[in-house]
Amino acid sequence: MSKELFLEIGTEEIPAGFLPKAMADIEALIRKELENARLGCGEIKTLATPRRMVLYVSGLPSLQPDAEITAMGPAKNIAYGADGKPSKAAEGFARGQGVDVASLQLVSTDKGEYVAAVRKETGRPVHELLSEILPRLIGKIPFKKSMRWGDFDVRFARPIHWIVALFDGIVVPFSFGPIESGTISRGHRFMGNSTFPVTGFNQYLEECERHFVIPDPEKRKEIIRREIHRVAKVAGGQLLPDEGLLDEVTYLCEYPSAVHGTFSPDFLKVPKEVLITSMRSHQRYFSVVDDSGKLLTCFITITNALSEAPTVVVKGNERVLRARLSDARFFFEEDQKIRLEERVESLKSVVYQQKLGTSFEKMERFRTLAEGLADQLNPGVKAKVARAAFLCKADLVSGMVGEFPEVQGIMGREYALLQGEDGEVANAIAEHYLPTQAGGDLPASDIGAFVSIADKLDTICGCFGVGLIPTGSADPYALRRSALGIINIILDREYKLSLSDMTDSALKLLAAKLTRPAAEVKSDLMEFFRGRFVNLLADRYPTDAVDAAVAVGFDDLVDTVERIGALAAFKSRPDFAELAVTFKRVGNIVKEGVDAKVDHNLFEDPAEKTLATAVDYVTRSVAAATGVRDYVAALTEIASLRGDVDQFFDKVMVMAEDESIRNNRLALLTAISRLFGGIADFGRISA
Repeated sequence: MSKELFLEIGTEEIPAGFLPKAMADIEALIRKELENARLGCGEIKTLATPRRMVLYVSGLPSLQPDAEITAMGPAKNIAYGADGKPSKAAEGFARGQGVDVASLQLVSTDKGEYVAAVRKETGRPVHELLSEILPRLIGKIPFKKSMRWGDFDVRFARPIHWIVALFDGIVVPFSFGPIESGTISRGHRFMGNSTFPVTGFNQYLEECERHFVIPDPEKRKEIIRREIHRVAKVAGGQLLPDEGLLDEVTYLCEYPSAVHGTFSPDFLKVPKEVLITSMRSHQRYFSVVDDSGKLLTCFITITNALSEAPTVVVKGNERVLRARLSDARFFFEEDQKIRLEERVESLKSVVYQQKLGTSFEKMERFRTLAEGLADQLNPGVKAKVARAAFLCKADLVSGMVGEFPEVQGIMGREYALLQGEDGEVANAIAEHYLPTQAGGDLPASDIGAFVSIADKLDTICGCFGVGLIPTGSADPYALRRSALGIINIILDREYKLSLSDMTDSALKLLAAKLTRPAAEVKSDLMEFFRGRFVNLLADRYPTDAVDAAVAVGFDDLVDTVERIGALAAFKSRPDFAELAVTFKRVGNIVKEGVDAKVDHNLFEDPAEKTLATAVDYVTRSVAAATGVRDYVAALTEIASLRGDVDQFFDKVMVMAEDESIRNNRLALLTAISRLFGGIADFGRISA
């Protein structure tokens, strides 16, 4: 009969940011432990609040299954001497495995014969195994930061105060530091500050709610979502959505409730982004807007209790917020005393990166790149592009951005407008940071797009040029995000650009800073962009279509996406499988291809002439279609050759003994193969 495991680790308040990952880590750790112990299970659940982490596992057996374990030892010629007697190596191996040396067996492998020890291991009671597994699991949870407390030789995110560990309702005995496992849990620190016994998972959930604790974060999240929308209506507006803040506050409380407060209308003189950022980042407050999106003078906060005096709670929050917003207003007013163009000079003393120079040097580089993009794509905005690039980093040395880094760019736009800059230039200052996250907004203007691409390209090329290349999950300069930003902007605005030429321009401007050969840097950069591009498109199109199109080049990203889309559509043809077989056969035969003009005088069979005539016609049609990027039409024209190609293979021996005839036939097939060459590597398409 299957049984359940229940574990609760009760702690001092753990930072909200630690908990989602810890829940996933606990699940992964218990799966690994159970697998190593040869134990199957049913459902695994992990829950968390700031004061507790919970693990529930169903469907565990009461007894570990028996096992026959084979341990490989030394090779036969090492394990036995010429006289066939066991060597010291064999005796040591047998002793280490706890078996008699006479019981060792010979096992044949790819590398020859080896000795092996085979022993039977009788399954142990699972209750007994869990006493070893659970303390090991608790100690392995990988927090970003952990701590010791007292004189105990254990580490955890925060000091542990109690542990409940049950298997089938019976305590699993173990200790972790000074804490002995037991059956007693605790309620909410303020509203239910008492203990209660635990007998199982479902009973635990019921008792927790009676003691003002909601262990399930998804349930807390939905309660908070419902409450903040309700309170926003009571306040006379609607909630400004903020899923990130909702996720965070979910792990800041055990029993959430929402209240709203207000702030002085005088603060609305400060840009709303600053007010929202101040409320969100410093106080974890939700903002409220009217039907038109205008910020209202109220906020919503989540408390970790049902307050008996909500007015007192609100007044306290209002007082703290007033101080924060007063600081923001002070910075806003002080910053306006210095014009943005005057602040640009201060960038000369701001080190962007030790090997890449100052922020001023960086600005000069990407301004040149942005002007180059304008020359190519929209010369009429070049002057505004240059001005936006010149000013776009100036707000980094303002008091407001120093206090609220999240509003960089936004404050540049606001200060530019207040100081009489052109509106398009001001908007581009804010837009050049876009996108700020995956799926985020992209620049809405060419001016902002050119500066954004240029800034990001300088960052990527500069970092690669001095060896700051992302490895694994480490990407301190957010180069992957910058590369995806460039790709998404180019695709969104359908810019016909050469990624290779852009990279050359950026590396030329960085020549004095590079610590690696430019050719080597460029090779790495193109592979880096290729990886980001393929990953992005693989979510939208069949993987083989993406690989096939990119294999013949991706320098023009917009063109590449059009080729990928055409391939994806082409694959939906009912006769695609037969087409794939035919044209892959062509590719397999010609391989590298034969660079020679097809000589009609060397044809021996009418099938050759028929195919050659069709190829000549289709070549012209494909050239016309690809010239206007109509790749579906081009592929359709190529597909029309299938009947003639099949007839050719039925009637003609390609590898004729006569070299001139053989090469002429290979040249004809090469011409067919190269019809695909500008579109995709057809050999990578799966039928």
